Amino acid sequence: MSIARQPEPYYYDARSFFDEMYDPDLALRPHYATVHQLFSRLKPSELLNRQHALEQRMLEEGITFTLYTPDQPEPLERTIPFDYIPRVIPAEEWEMIERGLKQRVRALNAFTHDIYHRQHIIADGLIPRRMVVGNKYYRPEMAGLDVPGNAYMTTSGIDLIRDESGQYLVLEDNLRSPSGFSYLYTGRSLMSELFHELYFSCSVRGIEQSLNNFLSSLRSLAPSGKRDPFIVLLTPGPYNSAFFEHTFLAQQMGIHLVEGRDLVYKDQKIYLRDLRGLRQVDVIYRRIDDDYLDPLAFHPDSMLGVPGLMNAYRAGNVAIANAPGTGVADDKAVYAYVPDMIRYYLGEEPILGNVPTYLLSRKEDLAYTLANLDKLVVKETSLSGGYGMLIGPQASAREIAAFAEEIRKSPERYIAQETMKLSRAPIMNNGTMCPRHIDLRAFALMGSSELHVIPGGLTRVALQEGSLVVNSSQGGGVKDTWVLNR
Repeated sequence: MSIARQPEPYYYDARSFFDEMYDPDLALRPHYATVHQLFSRLKPSELLNRQHALEQRMLEEGITFTLYTPDQPEPLERTIPFDYIPRVIPAEEWEMIERGLKQRVRALNAFTHDIYHRQHIIADGLIPRRMVVGNKYYRPEMAGLDVPGNAYMTTSGIDLIRDESGQYLVLEDNLRSPSGFSYLYTGRSLMSELFHELYFSCSVRGIEQSLNNFLSSLRSLAPSGKRDPFIVLLTPGPYNSAFFEHTFLAQQMGIHLVEGRDLVYKDQKIYLRDLRGLRQVDVIYRRIDDDYLDPLAFHPDSMLGVPGLMNAYRAGNVAIANAPGTGVADDKAVYAYVPDMIRYYLGEEPILGNVPTYLLSRKEDLAYTLANLDKLVVKETSLSGGYGMLIGPQASAREIAAFAEEIRKSPERYIAQETMKLSRAPIMNNGTMCPRHIDLRAFALMGSSELHVIPGGLTRVALQEGSLVVNSSQGGGVKDTWVLNR
């Protein structure tokens, strides 16, 4: 049953796209009733006060993101834009999403194990060999190596959208070192404090336990099943755009935050150097790319990693999360084969579908894409964060022509997707609710025996009217995501 719409300023025209709060008849969806009721009761001055309090808390706690842009001589550190109208997901809807995410991560993990071992999926002709072994993120050093707990992707960030019918689709898999955990937890903390009357009246599923699940997943990877393993978070350092998140997670989980120079290789083991001497490291949660993990194994000029780390890893004396080489499974061209992976490895039909995708290494897909660039979204397969991307309907003729030239030079570097009508959710803009396009980054945590999905995840918002780009690195914002208990 829908609830009758409310007058301005808490009503907007929701007919052009699927809207999270209003149905096609412009009536309020039942699961948003409590949220809408509270915001309708609050005076604009009170909302403004809470907004200021929220922004002040973010500044005080250093909840920041660093932007690197070509037109800025220096990196710009800023608080991440946070909208305080939560996204609300009904319990039964989330149950379907959770099942679909677990199914997808299990299949991706099975695929990663397979391509570094027997390569059955290649032998059976389901995915071209060149797409795997020629992949930028394929690591021959991982061939034949059994990873701790058979868990390649301890952390996964799966980006979901809703199309114009409201169907959930996977837009992208992020399996190397997905970010956003800190904004998920800090956003929830701020919302439960500043909008406590709303939070506790909505019966929202908690996410605090997920930090324990995160730590348990890391512990389960320890060599020889150590009961109290020593775990570190390996960061590139304070100049990394996500350094706040690295600090936050290390503090919350009670693990050491380290840089490569703090670690040393000795006798096929990794040690932390501190004032008391050397302490053996059992698990490394790394937030640096494969190329920089070990200058002896990968990029020889790396100053961020640990010389000899891969030797210790191959000897089974340290675990690395996520496992090196996992990026082969989140390549944007490999993405197109994930539904087939689910059928192949699990014998199941996909619960969550893909966005229709064209592989430009295929002649027919290339021809179609070049003829329809003004209607499609084109992405470079090895890039993320909104970089290396063309949004055809929003691009100029000059931009389209330049991008077409790049595609013709190396078509195998690109995929194209239909431009999706991303769903919209309300944000508060100067005291008025306005619709903006959103997606959802959902997080899964895999250990040696369990797979946990954090309830809700992080809703990302394109803050500019009409924009489809939600990435924080491109100026997007975030909002809390509430999964209801009933």
